[in-house]
Amino acid sequence: MNGDSDRPGTTDRRSLLAAGVTVVLWASAFVAIRSVGEYYTPGALALGRLFTGAVVLVAFLLVRREGWPARAAWPGILAAGLLWFGLYMVAVNWAEQEIDAGTAAMVVNVGPVLIALLSGWVLREGFSSRVLVGIAVSFGGAIVVGLSMSGDGHASVLGVLSCVVAAVGYAVAVVSQKSALRHGSALQVPTFSCLVGMVACLPFSGQLVSGVAAAPASATLNVVYLGVLPTGLAFPLWSYALARTSAAKMGATTYLVPALVIVMSWLLLGEVPGRLTFAGGVLCLVGVAVSRTGTVTPRRRRNAPVG
Repeated sequence: MNGDSDRPGTTDRRSLLAAGVTVVLWASAFVAIRSVGEYYTPGALALGRLFTGAVVLVAFLLVRREGWPARAAWPGILAAGLLWFGLYMVAVNWAEQEIDAGTAAMVVNVGPVLIALLSGWVLREGFSSRVLVGIAVSFGGAIVVGLSMSGDGHASVLGVLSCVVAAVGYAVAVVSQKSALRHGSALQVPTFSCLVGMVACLPFSGQLVSGVAAAPASATLNVVYLGVLPTGLAFPLWSYALARTSAAKMGATTYLVPALVIVMSWLLLGEVPGRLTFAGGVLCLVGVAVSRTGTVTPRRRRNAPVG
């Protein structure tokens, strides 16, 4: 990098801006997913989003003339593709057919505390007792959310469990993506991860074709939106920030997602989580905050994955 980007703090500011744009786009994705759930199955929605996102990402890749990533990047790309672009997206889509977008965002956001645990264990970056306390608090919050929705039937509890599965997939994928970004660019890694996820979701092709034929144009446009902005634009921005910004700063940006989702859901869908559900969601976020304070040294901060 050259010019202003060589000045101290410039790259950091750009990374935080990239992370901020990503957070807003990902928050909007929860609302868009909720709005089209009655027209597309979870797998069909994931495939439609990934196909559209892949078109955008490959176009960016060709314009920038970036070829295939190095062989060493592929283990992380495959893991991110299968777990984040594949498992995570299907699980979140399924969850949002059972619970409101705000609740889903709060439960899924236990992902950063799992990342802290995995980076300390798998990458041997270390963690303190705060991480364990944070995990206990976050999953206690998830249990409260599940209990608060038990009166709505088994499906709602299943929706909460789907969010937890999504959070686990997301956490493992981010830790894997860290190694991939050492060998591939911030555009190569998400592009090929998206292609891997799309291939994994090809069994849902028939459901996607049926959904496009039956769904109103507004629902299909939401699927396209999910592919173009929260996928095609947001993931390269996130990879750019992930490769350059400390875990503490990146983790702080993710705390905004549930709040933004709740406001967007209220304005666009007329949905607001119930009091007990909201309290459980707040516990999830408190657990994340506890786990991410005072847990890493400056050197570890530079190399730790983000939430």
